Amino acid sequence: MPLDAFQNTFAGNPLDRASDRRAKPEWIAEQLAAPDSIGLAMWNGRPFVEPSKEGGMQIAYLPAKLVGELAGGPERLLFMGLWKDTAVFAVDMEDSADPGDGPLQGFGKFEDLRAIALKVPGPDAAILATAKQMFEWRRRHKHCAVCGEPSEATDGGWKRQCPACGSEHFPRTDPVVIMLPYHGERCMLGRQEAWPKGMFSALAGFLEPGESIEEACARELNEEAGLHAVKVRYHSTQPWPYPSSLMIGLIAEVEDEEGSPDQTELSEVRWFTRDEARELIAGRLDGTFAPQRMAIAHQLIKAWVEEGS
Repeated sequence: MPLDAFQNTFAGNPLDRASDRRAKPEWIAEQLAAPDSIGLAMWNGRPFVEPSKEGGMQIAYLPAKLVGELAGGPERLLFMGLWKDTAVFAVDMEDSADPGDGPLQGFGKFEDLRAIALKVPGPDAAILATAKQMFEWRRRHKHCAVCGEPSEATDGGWKRQCPACGSEHFPRTDPVVIMLPYHGERCMLGRQEAWPKGMFSALAGFLEPGESIEEACARELNEEAGLHAVKVRYHSTQPWPYPSSLMIGLIAEVEDEEGSPDQTELSEVRWFTRDEARELIAGRLDGTFAPQRMAIAHQLIKAWVEEGS
């Protein structure tokens, strides 16, 4: 049964992760060799996809045996989980040459995940985001953080263990608070200098050690825009595989409209009425636009707009 919760792009992975079986190498090997098992491929963070019957795109699944051969061992192989009783694997390919023009020619093509996120079914986007995040973690954590020696992939790719000192290392997720501040009938959005001209978005920042989510929200609002939060409420979360964030979406009431940009994180801030915010997310506000609907920032603005309907 699906969770009764708002679901952002990259959330809603339908696979049973079967985490209780990851530590059984014999079982993993059996599933990899099973004729019904399937797999997907990633090349330098780009998923392997094919056209769908609906006119969009979908994961180009491959036989798991081929995925295992392409992986060449456990280091670049990930056990994704089970689709009903079917095991699903992923391979991380890092060659300079596009494998879509080589061993995978004719099966599909590699595409940028962010570019196709709204063109693939939601469950496919969530599966691909999981694979991308796991492989990014593998690339960035090949050595033991305790002694510095090379570590090895275990538990179907979900753990790394150091053969020198025995330390175990697990995938990391970096929590980020992303919030829409509002006062009365106006909300504030900000922009960074590096963003495309006219783009405004919600404010965001990393949660620090020893902070609650609410405290991080209040701190970031004050640091970036000089705002003082008086009430913080949760909206939803979004796994964000760039490279390993969990975006925690919040809507925050602030005490006044006296904020200003810090000129470090934000170069500009602007207050929008509900009507202006509605036009913004619809793409009808002249010279100004919001993040596309795959981003949780878009959904926060939309939720606040709809509250006033």
